[in-house]
Order: sequence, then structure tokens, then C-alpha cells
Amino acid sequence: CPTATDLRPANGTRVCAQLYADNSPYYDQCCAGDVLVVPPDSDVPYMPYGWSARASSLVVGAKCELTVWSGRAKTGKSRHFSA
Repeated sequence: CPTATDLRPANGTRVCAQLYADNSPYYDQCCAGDVLVVPPDSDVPYMPYGWSARASSLVVGAKCELTVWSGRAKTGKSRHFSA
């Protein structure tokens, strides 16, 4: 997986988090498959099409925090992640 400070795409813009579709019990195979990029100051009450219950691993960038909820529209249990 990339480190928190590595979350920068080729054009150099800042990325606050990346969610990955594939995971593995083997560390070198984690953070694989499709990637969902979360830009700074995002407020997304619904997962994009095709991502519901699909994210298996994530990396949060430095100076960022990611909050996720178990239900739609920010309902249910929440969990906070940071670098």
C-alpha cells in the first residue's frame, strides 16, 4: 500500500484518501484492484455506483481524516480513519 505521504496522482494534486477494491492477507498484495480517490473536502453521502460494500482496504493521507458510515446518507454506525 502507498504511505500517507505518497497519495499524490501524476498531476501532483492532493488526495486525502484512496479506497481499494481488492485486499489480501499478504501485505504485498494489498491495496489492489479498482481505486476510488477521495479529494480534499469531499462530502459524499452515498458511495459511487459499484462501490457499495466493495472497499476492502484504504489509505488516508497526511493531515486528512476519512469518516465512513454503515448506512446510506450518513446513517448508522460511523468510523473515523486518519493517517
